[in-house]
Order: sequence, then structure tokens, then C-alpha cells
Amino acid sequence: MTQAGHKPALSAGQIWNMSFGFLGIQIGFDLQNGNVSRIFQTLGAEVDELAILWIAAPMTGLIVQPIIGHLSDKTWGRFGRRRPYFLVGALLASLALFVMPNSPALWVAAGILWIMDASLNITMEPFRAFVGDNLPDRQRTIGYAMQSFFIGVGAVVAGALPWMMTNWLGLSNVAPAGDIPETVRWAFYIGAAALLAAVCWTVFTTREYSPEEMARFEAARRGELGLGEHASAPLRRSAAQFARGGLAWVIAGLVFAFFVAVARSEARPAILGNIAISKELFVLAALLGGFGIIQLVASVLRGQGRNDSGFMEVVSDLFAMPRTMRQLAVVQFFSWFAMFAMWIYGTPAVAEYHFTAPDPATRGYQDAADWWSLLGSVRNGLAAAAALGFILIAARIDRRRLHAINLTLGAAGFASMLLIRDPALLWVSMIGVGIAWASIVSLPYAILAGCVPAEKMGIYMGVFNIFIVVPQLLAATVLGFLVTNLFGGAPIYAMGIAAVSFVLAAAATLFVSDGEAAGVSPLRAGEA
Repeated sequence: MTQAGHKPALSAGQIWNMSFGFLGIQIGFDLQNGNVSRIFQTLGAEVDELAILWIAAPMTGLIVQPIIGHLSDKTWGRFGRRRPYFLVGALLASLALFVMPNSPALWVAAGILWIMDASLNITMEPFRAFVGDNLPDRQRTIGYAMQSFFIGVGAVVAGALPWMMTNWLGLSNVAPAGDIPETVRWAFYIGAAALLAAVCWTVFTTREYSPEEMARFEAARRGELGLGEHASAPLRRSAAQFARGGLAWVIAGLVFAFFVAVARSEARPAILGNIAISKELFVLAALLGGFGIIQLVASVLRGQGRNDSGFMEVVSDLFAMPRTMRQLAVVQFFSWFAMFAMWIYGTPAVAEYHFTAPDPATRGYQDAADWWSLLGSVRNGLAAAAALGFILIAARIDRRRLHAINLTLGAAGFASMLLIRDPALLWVSMIGVGIAWASIVSLPYAILAGCVPAEKMGIYMGVFNIFIVVPQLLAATVLGFLVTNLFGGAPIYAMGIAAVSFVLAAAATLFVSDGEAAGVSPLRAGEA
């Protein structure tokens, strides 16, 4: 029975409806992830150009999600708080999916990727906050697990669409040079329709609480936790603090860039021996310097008293995250670093280690790539099943321990890829990785939703995305260095790195303060 002033529990059907849109979003994301490189290469891109073309994805999420989170927190209109962003993003993403396989040139396809990824992020970010807005804490694990279920189903559908176009509808999977195959075109058309239909289902079958209701729920929650009206207000960094921090990060970026430049030059120090320094490490230097520049801009604005802009709100909230969120950031960093290691090196690892076919020009390599793609469908199907399991046991186990167990299973899955030599048995490895993947996209969000103020749910969900993007960029710049210099370039050892990263994430999970679930305050903000 619902206590006075508290959010009422929703029915299973209502939770299904509010999560169903994620099915379409994931179909869009997986069609993008699985086929855009193919489109780029068809339109003339060289293999070594793909990384720079793909930088659109993480950079777009890094920029768009905090902005959309901030805007959706402030939006209260006839169609609700988050749903207008669902609909606008879905319309734009569906249009981009339709245009992408018809791109006449590489530069057009690259531009469409930026638009597509931005549109998918516009839709996805408010979905994370939507669950936090509408569900009481005791149901949030179920809500995010339901999203995880649809993520798994959507990934399986998107991965199977080109194959279905070939084997069920008889469409051609080959095309003249410079043309996109019919199978890819129709997979994108069907994906665009599914994305729009699924998001519209959520938009038109759900409701959102009014500002007055949200304020009442938040007051009741804070009262129950023993918090005052402003107990969760973030502590403000001064202009001087921003300036000192920004200068330190800019100097660090410049020094690191100088080191990379010298290490790659003819004046390379002999102490480096045979260590290979790749040009991708310049991206890491740019990240360090960029973070410093953001703080320097914040210092100027704060010194001028211009504290009410969206930029200052996002930056201030980033440096005053609740303690639980800062702890979860560590978990997310190591979790996503492991997943990106798999996505980057999975195909070459299986081809070389399990099929003994490292040459992409050989039939064995292509067979390995097809097998790894099929294992991806197995992994995502297992993730969908695991998400249903989370729903069933959500009330019976502490979600921190559950997440730690799941990540440990994922670590075992990655490690087993080094022990298993028969590729037919790699589905065993995918069991642990699939369970961990379902957990990564559900349980941290359930914990996070209980630790942030309701009025900042959107912006903090957007800021939380930073700890997905940063490990992605770091993986793209550092993993090659590690694999080349520590393991002789053997890609299978990236799976070993992923296993270690999952173990670190599991250990960090045990130190997370899931305060609301324990009946104590998780909302205290701390200085960064």
C-alpha cells in the first residue's frame, strides 16, 4: 500500500509500456554499430580511416546527453517532461536511418552518422531519467531491468535483420562497387519504422507526473531520509578552484602531447627501447587538455557571476556529484572499458586465436567474423534472459552484490576465451559476458536514480554518460598500446585485459553506498 505523498507502485503492464521504446532505440543503435563501417568502406573509406570517422559516436554522446538531460529537467509542457524528447529524437533518428544507406558519398554518410547518433542520444537519455521519475525506488531495479531486456531483444533483432533480408526475403547481399546491398537498405528501412513505432508506443501509452506531484514526492522522500529542503544542494566550486584545476589539466595535456610527439619523432629517447607509441595517444592528450579548458571557461563565467547558464549548471553538477554517483563512476569506467575491449578486438581475436586465420583476405577470417557476429546475438539473447531474471530476484538480493556477482561472471567469460580453443564452444564464454552486459545497462542506473535529486534526474543521467564515453575513448587510444607492447600484438589478450577490468569493476561495486535502498541518505554531495 502506497504511503501518503510517496510515488505509487506501477503495474507490470505500465512498466512494460514505459520501457518498450528502448526496443526501437536499441535496434537503431545496433544497426548503426553493425553496418556503418560496412557502408563507409563501400563508399571508399580505407580501414585506417574508420576510427576517425567513428569518433562521431562517443563525442556526440559526450556533448548531447548532458545538454538534453539539462533541458528535459526544465521542460514541463502539455506532452510532459521527457516524452517530447523521445518523439523528436525518434523522428530525426528514423529519418537518418532511412537516409544513411542511400548516402551518395562518404562525406554524406559521415555527416548522417553524426545526425543519427545525436538523434538516438536525444531519445535515449531522457528514457533513463523517465524510469527514475516514474518509479519508486523499490521498483527501479525492475524498471531498468526491463529496459535491459528490450536492449537485448533489440540487439538480437538488429543483428538478424540483414540475414533475414537475405534468407527469408531473397534480397541480394552483394552490390556493384560503391552501392549499398539491398539487404542493408531494407534492414535500415525496417529498423527506422520499428524505432519510431516503439517510441510512439511509449509516448502515447504513458503519463508523467506534474511538477507539483514531483515536488510532493521529493519532499516526502527527503523527509523519510531525514534530509532538509536543501540537503542535496551541490557544493559550489569557486572561480579560483576551477582556474587551478583547469590549468593543471591543460598543462598535463600539453606535456603528454609533447611526450607522444617526441616519442614518435626521430629524436626518440633510447630509453623507450622497442615500445611503440601510436598517434592515437594524441587523442588522450586532447581529452586531458579539453577537460582543463572546460574548467577555465567555468572559472571565467563564475568570476563574472554568470552562474545561471546551462553550461555552468552541468559543470557545477559534474564537480558536485553525490557520493554514490562518484563511486558508481569508477564501476562504470572499468565495466565499459572491458566491453569496448571486446567490441574493438573481438573479431581479430577469434580469427587469430580460435580460427588461426589472422589475414582478413582469407576465407577463415571471414568465417571467424561471421561466427563472432552470431555469438553477439547469443550474448544479447542471454542478456535479455538475464534481465528477466533480475526482475524476478530484484527484491531478494542487494543490488550491489548482484552487480558484483554479474561482473565476476563476465570476467570469467572473458578469461575463458583464452582457455577455450574450439570456436564452437565460445558460446560458453558468452553466458558470463551476456549476464554482465545485462547488469551493466540496468543495475547501476537503478542505484543512481535513488541517489540524485529528482529535479536533476535528467542532467545527472546525462553526466553519468561521461563515464561511458571516456573509457570508450581511452580504450581506442590505450588498448592498442597495451596489446602491442605487453602482448606482442596478439588481440586475444585484450580479452584478458577485459577480464581484469571486470574484476576491478566488481570490487569497486562493493564499495558503492546504495543509501536509499538501505534507508539512509545517499544524497550528500561532496567537493571534487
